Amino acid sequence: MTDDGGEMALERPFVVLGIQQVAIGAPDKRRLTRLWVEILGLAPTGSYRSAAENVDEDIASFAAGRQHCEIDLMQPVDSSAKPRVDEPALNHIGLWVDDLAAAYDWLRASGVRFAAGGIRKGAAGHDVCFVHPRGDEQSPIGGEGVLIELVQAPAAVVDALGGVDQRPQVGEPD
Repeated sequence: MTDDGGEMALERPFVVLGIQQVAIGAPDKRRLTRLWVEILGLAPTGSYRSAAENVDEDIASFAAGRQHCEIDLMQPVDSSAKPRVDEPALNHIGLWVDDLAAAYDWLRASGVRFAAGGIRKGAAGHDVCFVHPRGDEQSPIGGEGVLIELVQAPAAVVDALGGVDQRPQVGEPD
């Protein structure tokens, strides 16, 4: 929709396919691990550490196939440095997209502000980019306080969840 409530004339060259991950931060990820792995029963599936991103994270997952989702349990490497991956505690959500490069270009042209770094490899090995939590003068559209990670879906995920080429055409039933 446009600001005046009308429909946008441009068709997006990408589709958001689903939630890929939810990233949660705390000063000490051991309490998160206790809840999400030991109590709730999610499976530990990986880890990632980056001093440059100030993150020490454990990756837990649930379900498989179309319902697969990661819960990233994060703590800062250095609690006095930024970014603070534990503030806010719900750090970011990750969304599968069928064509990350097209999404990035189209969203930038539409006024979306991205966090520094552009498209790059993420913790799970997929190409990612981040919509900044806040817009600015040059790019006024942001995540309204939420950091949003766009994640390039692998071909199997695109096939399972559908993409631009699988959208119903105008006049076709959904």
